Amino acid sequence: MCSTVFSKIIIVLFSITFLVLSQISSAATKIVPIEGMHYTINASMMDNLNALTGKKVTVILDGGKSLTGIVKSVGGHLIHLEKIERKEFFDSLIRIESIQAIEAPFRKIQR
Repeated sequence: MCSTVFSKIIIVLFSITFLVLSQISSAATKIVPIEGMHYTINASMMDNLNALTGKKVTVILDGGKSLTGIVKSVGGHLIHLEKIERKEFFDSLIRIESIQAIEAPFRKIQR
C-alpha cells in the first residue's frame, strides 16, 4: 500500500516538473524577423543582392551548386561572396547571370 502511494506521488511530481519545464522552455524562445532582411520582387537580382550586402546568403547557381557566404559587394555583373561556408578562408566572385536563386535567413530564434 505504501509503495503504491509513493509511486503515485512520484508520477505526479514527475508530471508537474515536466509541464513546468516545457512551459519555461517554450516561453523563453520566440521566432522574430531579422531587421533589414527583405526581397523586392519587382527589382533585379542585382538590386536584391545589393540590399543584402553584409548579410549571409546562399546563392544557387545554374548547375545546381550552391554557395553560402556573406555578400561583400555587388558590381554590374559580379557578386563578391566572402567567408564561404566550409571554406572560411576563401572568397568567390560569381557572375550575377549565373545565379538562379538567393536564399537568406529572414527569421531567428530570440531567447
